Amino acid sequence: MDGALTIVDIAGVGLNATDTIIRLPYFPSFNSKVEFRSSEVLPGGQVASAMVACSTWGLKARYVGKVGDDAFASLQRAEMEDAGVESHWIVAPDCHSQSSFILVDERNGERTVLWKRDPRLELFPSEIRREWVVRSKFLHVDGHDCSGAAAAARWAREASIPIIADLDNLYPGVEALLENVDYLISSREFPARLTGEPDLFVSLPMLFERFGSRVTAATLGEDGVLAWDGSKFRYSPAFGITPVDTTGAGDIFHAGFAYAKIQGWDLARTLEFSLRRGRTGVYGSRSARGDSLTHLHRRIDP
Repeated sequence: MDGALTIVDIAGVGLNATDTIIRLPYFPSFNSKVEFRSSEVLPGGQVASAMVACSTWGLKARYVGKVGDDAFASLQRAEMEDAGVESHWIVAPDCHSQSSFILVDERNGERTVLWKRDPRLELFPSEIRREWVVRSKFLHVDGHDCSGAAAAARWAREASIPIIADLDNLYPGVEALLENVDYLISSREFPARLTGEPDLFVSLPMLFERFGSRVTAATLGEDGVLAWDGSKFRYSPAFGITPVDTTGAGDIFHAGFAYAKIQGWDLARTLEFSLRRGRTGVYGSRSARGDSLTHLHRRIDP
Protein backbone atom coordinates (compact mmCIF):
# COMPACT_ATOMS: atom_id res chain seq x y z
CA MET A 1 0.00 0.00 0.00
CA ASP A 2 2.89 2.39 0.78
CA GLY A 3 4.14 2.16 -2.78
CA ALA A 4 0.74 3.22 -4.15
CA LEU A 5 0.40 6.37 -2.07
CA THR A 6 1.94 9.59 -3.36
CA ILE A 7 4.73 11.14 -1.29
CA VAL A 8 3.61 14.65 -0.34
CA ASP A 9 5.62 17.61 0.91
CA ILE A 10 3.62 17.87 4.12
CA ALA A 11 0.99 15.85 5.98
CA GLY A 12 -1.25 17.27 8.66
CA VAL A 13 -3.06 15.29 11.36
CA GLY A 14 -5.38 17.30 13.55
CA LEU A 15 -8.22 19.68 14.03
CA ASN A 16 -10.79 20.98 11.59
CA ALA A 17 -13.67 23.26 12.54
CA THR A 18 -16.35 25.28 10.83
CA ASP A 19 -16.39 28.88 12.00
CA THR A 20 -19.22 31.39 11.94
CA ILE A 21 -17.36 34.69 12.03
CA ILE A 22 -19.39 37.59 13.40
CA ARG A 23 -17.85 41.04 13.03
CA LEU A 24 -18.88 43.60 15.64
CA PRO A 25 -18.33 47.35 15.94
CA TYR A 26 -17.29 46.69 19.55
CA PHE A 27 -17.49 43.83 22.01
CA PRO A 28 -20.84 43.89 23.83
CA SER A 29 -21.09 44.43 27.54
CA PHE A 30 -23.01 42.03 29.77
CA ASN A 31 -26.80 42.00 29.33
CA SER A 32 -26.73 44.25 26.26
CA LYS A 33 -27.52 44.19 22.55
CA VAL A 34 -25.35 45.19 19.60
CA GLU A 35 -25.95 45.11 15.86
CA PHE A 36 -23.27 43.07 14.10
CA ARG A 37 -21.57 44.30 10.92
CA SER A 38 -21.47 41.00 9.02
CA SER A 39 -21.31 37.24 9.41
CA GLU A 40 -19.98 34.40 7.30
CA VAL A 41 -19.40 30.68 7.62
CA LEU A 42 -15.87 29.50 6.84
CA PRO A 43 -14.03 26.19 7.14
CA GLY A 44 -11.08 26.33 9.52
CA GLY A 45 -9.21 24.51 12.28
CA GLN A 46 -5.51 24.66 13.15
CA VAL A 47 -4.10 21.86 11.02
CA ALA A 48 -6.80 21.96 8.34
CA SER A 49 -6.19 25.66 7.66
CA ALA A 50 -2.42 25.14 7.59
CA MET A 51 -2.72 22.35 5.00
CA VAL A 52 -4.93 24.49 2.77
CA ALA A 53 -2.40 27.31 3.02
CA CYS A 54 0.53 25.03 2.14
CA SER A 55 -1.34 23.65 -0.86
CA THR A 56 -2.27 27.14 -2.01
CA TRP A 57 1.42 28.08 -1.87
CA GLY A 58 2.39 25.19 -4.14
CA LEU A 59 3.21 22.35 -1.75
CA LYS A 60 1.71 18.89 -2.11
CA ALA A 61 -0.33 18.54 1.06
CA ARG A 62 -2.28 15.78 2.79
CA TYR A 63 -4.80 16.17 5.62
CA VAL A 64 -6.13 13.57 8.07
CA GLY A 65 -9.02 14.50 10.33
CA LYS A 66 -12.37 13.53 11.78
CA VAL A 67 -15.80 14.99 11.09
CA GLY A 68 -19.43 14.25 11.76
CA ASP A 69 -21.96 13.41 9.08
CA ASP A 70 -23.50 16.87 8.72
CA ALA A 71 -23.40 19.83 6.34
CA PHE A 72 -20.27 21.22 8.02
CA ALA A 73 -18.45 18.00 7.12
CA SER A 74 -19.47 18.50 3.49
CA LEU A 75 -18.12 22.06 3.65
CA GLN A 76 -14.76 20.84 4.98
CA ARG A 77 -14.51 18.19 2.25
CA ALA A 78 -15.31 20.72 -0.45
CA GLU A 79 -12.71 23.17 0.87
CA MET A 80 -9.97 20.52 0.80
CA GLU A 81 -10.94 19.42 -2.70
CA ASP A 82 -11.02 23.00 -3.99
CA ALA A 83 -7.58 23.67 -2.47
CA GLY A 84 -6.08 20.52 -3.97
CA VAL A 85 -5.35 18.90 -0.60
CA GLU A 86 -5.35 15.11 -0.52
CA SER A 87 -7.68 14.43 2.38
CA HIS A 88 -8.56 11.37 4.43
CA TRP A 89 -11.67 11.67 6.56
CA ILE A 90 -12.80 9.57 9.48
CA VAL A 91 -16.56 10.02 9.96
CA ALA A 92 -18.36 9.82 13.29
CA PRO A 93 -21.97 8.78 12.49
CA ASP A 94 -24.93 10.71 13.88
CA CYS A 95 -22.53 13.39 15.11
CA HIS A 96 -22.13 17.13 14.53
CA SER A 97 -18.75 18.33 13.28
CA GLN A 98 -16.82 20.78 15.43
CA SER A 99 -18.06 24.34 15.08
CA SER A 100 -17.30 27.76 16.50
CA PHE A 101 -18.83 31.20 16.72
CA ILE A 102 -16.07 33.80 16.54
CA LEU A 103 -16.84 37.34 17.68
CA VAL A 104 -14.45 39.83 16.08
CA ASP A 105 -14.06 43.32 17.51
CA GLU A 106 -13.44 45.51 14.45
CA ARG A 107 -11.73 48.19 16.55
CA ASN A 108 -8.64 46.02 17.00
CA GLY A 109 -9.28 42.74 15.13
CA GLU A 110 -9.19 40.68 18.32
CA ARG A 111 -11.61 37.80 18.70
CA THR A 112 -13.55 35.76 21.22
CA VAL A 113 -14.21 32.12 20.31
CA LEU A 114 -17.25 30.12 21.40
CA TRP A 115 -16.78 26.50 20.40
CA LYS A 116 -18.45 23.10 20.63
CA ARG A 117 -16.87 19.69 20.03
CA ASP A 118 -18.55 16.33 20.43
CA PRO A 119 -16.32 13.82 22.29
CA ARG A 120 -16.99 11.34 19.48
CA LEU A 121 -14.82 13.48 17.21
CA GLU A 122 -11.64 12.38 19.01
CA LEU A 123 -9.16 10.98 16.49
CA PHE A 124 -7.62 7.73 17.73
CA PRO A 125 -4.37 6.05 16.61
CA SER A 126 -6.33 3.07 15.30
CA GLU A 127 -8.13 5.37 12.86
CA ILE A 128 -4.93 6.74 11.30
CA ARG A 129 -3.10 4.73 8.67
CA ARG A 130 0.67 4.83 9.05
CA GLU A 131 1.26 5.42 5.34
CA TRP A 132 -0.72 8.66 5.51
CA VAL A 133 2.05 9.96 7.76
CA VAL A 134 5.25 8.35 6.52
CA ARG A 135 4.57 9.00 2.85
CA SER A 136 5.40 12.65 3.45
CA LYS A 137 8.44 14.88 3.96
CA PHE A 138 7.11 16.88 6.91
CA LEU A 139 4.38 16.39 9.54
CA HIS A 140 2.19 19.01 11.22
CA VAL A 141 0.09 18.19 14.29
CA ASP A 142 -1.85 19.93 17.05
CA GLY A 143 -2.72 18.73 20.53
CA HIS A 144 -6.49 18.42 20.45
CA ASP A 145 -6.34 14.63 20.05
CA CYS A 146 -3.01 13.85 21.65
CA SER A 147 -3.13 10.06 21.39
CA GLY A 148 -3.63 10.21 17.62
CA ALA A 149 -1.13 13.04 17.18
CA ALA A 150 1.44 11.24 19.34
CA ALA A 151 1.12 8.07 17.26
CA ALA A 152 1.54 10.05 14.04
CA ALA A 153 4.57 11.88 15.46
CA ARG A 154 6.14 8.59 16.57
CA TRP A 155 5.73 7.10 13.08
CA ALA A 156 7.20 10.24 11.55
CA ARG A 157 10.19 10.18 13.92
CA GLU A 158 10.82 6.51 13.06
CA ALA A 159 10.85 7.49 9.39
CA SER A 160 13.16 10.52 10.03
CA ILE A 161 10.41 12.97 9.06
CA PRO A 162 10.52 16.38 10.84
CA ILE A 163 7.50 17.26 12.99
CA ILE A 164 6.05 20.67 13.87
CA ALA A 165 3.42 21.03 16.61
CA ASP A 166 0.92 23.85 17.24
CA LEU A 167 0.07 23.75 20.95
CA ASP A 168 -1.78 26.14 23.22
CA ASN A 169 -3.18 24.07 26.09
CA LEU A 170 -2.21 21.21 28.40
CA TYR A 171 -4.09 18.49 26.58
CA PRO A 172 -4.08 15.01 28.17
CA GLY A 173 -1.06 13.15 26.86
CA VAL A 174 0.73 16.21 25.49
CA GLU A 175 4.07 15.17 27.01
CA ALA A 176 4.04 11.89 25.07
CA LEU A 177 3.42 13.92 21.91
CA LEU A 178 6.27 16.32 22.66
CA GLU A 179 8.78 13.49 22.94
CA ASN A 180 8.75 13.27 19.13
CA VAL A 181 8.27 16.92 18.15
CA ASP A 182 11.15 18.72 16.41
CA TYR A 183 9.65 22.20 16.18
CA LEU A 184 7.42 23.22 19.09
CA ILE A 185 5.70 26.49 18.16
CA SER A 186 3.30 27.23 20.99
CA SER A 187 1.17 30.04 22.33
CA ARG A 188 2.73 32.53 24.73
CA GLU A 189 1.05 30.82 27.68
CA PHE A 190 1.81 27.16 26.92
CA PRO A 191 5.44 26.98 28.19
CA ALA A 192 4.43 28.32 31.59
CA ARG A 193 1.47 25.98 31.81
CA LEU A 194 3.71 22.97 31.22
CA THR A 195 6.83 23.98 33.15
CA GLY A 196 5.42 26.26 35.85
CA GLU A 197 8.01 28.87 34.81
CA PRO A 198 6.44 32.17 33.62
CA ASP A 199 9.64 33.56 32.07
CA LEU A 200 9.93 32.45 28.41
CA PHE A 201 13.71 32.98 28.57
CA VAL A 202 13.74 30.16 31.11
CA SER A 203 10.82 27.96 30.02
CA LEU A 204 11.71 27.67 26.32
CA PRO A 205 15.20 26.22 27.07
CA MET A 206 13.58 23.96 29.69
CA LEU A 207 11.26 22.50 27.06
CA PHE A 208 14.12 22.24 24.57
CA GLU A 209 16.23 20.20 26.99
CA ARG A 210 13.42 18.09 28.35
CA PHE A 211 12.04 16.94 25.00
CA GLY A 212 15.10 17.16 22.75
CA SER A 213 13.51 19.57 20.28
CA ARG A 214 15.34 21.33 17.47
CA VAL A 215 13.50 24.59 18.20
CA THR A 216 11.11 25.73 20.92
CA ALA A 217 9.24 28.96 20.27
CA ALA A 218 6.28 30.99 21.47
CA THR A 219 4.17 33.26 19.32
CA LEU A 220 3.49 36.59 21.03
CA GLY A 221 0.64 38.08 19.03
CA GLU A 222 1.33 41.71 18.22
CA ASP A 223 4.79 41.34 19.81
CA GLY A 224 6.05 38.79 17.26
CA VAL A 225 7.78 35.50 18.13
CA LEU A 226 10.57 34.33 20.45
CA ALA A 227 12.52 31.13 19.68
CA TRP A 228 15.32 29.12 21.29
CA ASP A 229 17.52 26.96 19.04
CA GLY A 230 19.75 25.42 21.70
CA SER A 231 22.48 28.02 21.47
CA LYS A 232 20.76 31.39 21.45
CA PHE A 233 17.42 33.15 21.42
CA ARG A 234 16.04 34.54 18.20
CA TYR A 235 13.38 37.23 18.31
CA SER A 236 11.39 38.50 15.36
CA PRO A 237 9.06 41.45 15.89
CA ALA A 238 5.61 41.57 14.36
CA PHE A 239 5.01 43.86 11.41
CA GLY A 240 3.09 47.04 12.10
CA ILE A 241 -0.40 46.82 10.62
CA THR A 242 -3.95 47.73 11.54
CA PRO A 243 -5.67 44.42 12.40
CA VAL A 244 -9.01 43.59 10.82
CA ASP A 245 -9.44 40.02 12.07
CA THR A 246 -6.80 37.91 13.82
CA THR A 247 -8.71 34.65 13.24
CA GLY A 248 -6.42 32.10 11.61
CA ALA A 249 -3.24 34.17 11.94
CA GLY A 250 -1.59 31.52 14.12
CA ASP A 251 -2.61 28.73 11.75
CA ILE A 252 -1.02 30.57 8.84
CA PHE A 253 2.12 31.29 10.90
CA HIS A 254 2.59 27.56 11.43
CA ALA A 255 1.99 26.87 7.75
CA GLY A 256 4.60 29.50 6.90
CA PHE A 257 7.08 27.93 9.32
CA ALA A 258 6.60 24.48 7.78
CA TYR A 259 6.87 25.91 4.26
CA ALA A 260 10.13 27.68 5.11
CA LYS A 261 11.72 24.61 6.74
CA ILE A 262 10.76 22.49 3.73
CA GLN A 263 12.69 25.02 1.63
CA GLY A 264 15.69 24.49 3.92
CA TRP A 265 15.81 28.07 5.24
CA ASP A 266 17.61 28.99 8.44
CA LEU A 267 15.69 29.91 11.59
CA ALA A 268 15.96 33.70 11.32
CA ARG A 269 14.62 33.68 7.77
CA THR A 270 11.96 31.13 8.70
CA LEU A 271 10.62 33.26 11.56
CA GLU A 272 10.46 36.41 9.46
CA PHE A 273 8.71 34.59 6.64
CA SER A 274 6.23 32.97 9.02
CA LEU A 275 5.34 36.33 10.56
CA ARG A 276 4.80 37.83 7.13
CA ARG A 277 2.49 34.98 6.21
CA GLY A 278 0.68 35.10 9.56
CA ARG A 279 0.20 38.82 9.05
CA THR A 280 -2.10 38.12 6.09
CA GLY A 281 -4.48 36.40 8.49
CA VAL A 282 -5.34 39.69 10.18
CA TYR A 283 -6.61 41.26 6.97
CA GLY A 284 -9.75 39.17 6.76
CA SER A 285 -9.49 35.77 8.38
CA ARG A 286 -8.51 32.68 6.45
CA SER A 287 -9.48 34.12 3.06
CA ALA A 288 -6.03 35.75 2.96
CA ARG A 289 -4.17 32.45 2.95
CA GLY A 290 -4.00 32.21 -0.84
CA ASP A 291 -1.89 35.35 -1.31
CA SER A 292 1.01 35.00 -3.71
CA LEU A 293 4.44 34.31 -2.21
CA THR A 294 6.46 35.97 -4.96
CA HIS A 295 6.78 39.40 -3.33
CA LEU A 296 7.54 37.83 0.04
CA HIS A 297 10.42 35.80 -1.40
CA ARG A 298 11.91 39.02 -2.72
CA ARG A 299 11.56 40.79 0.63
CA ILE A 300 13.40 38.14 2.65
CA ASP A 301 15.88 36.68 0.18
CA PRO A 302 19.44 37.36 1.38
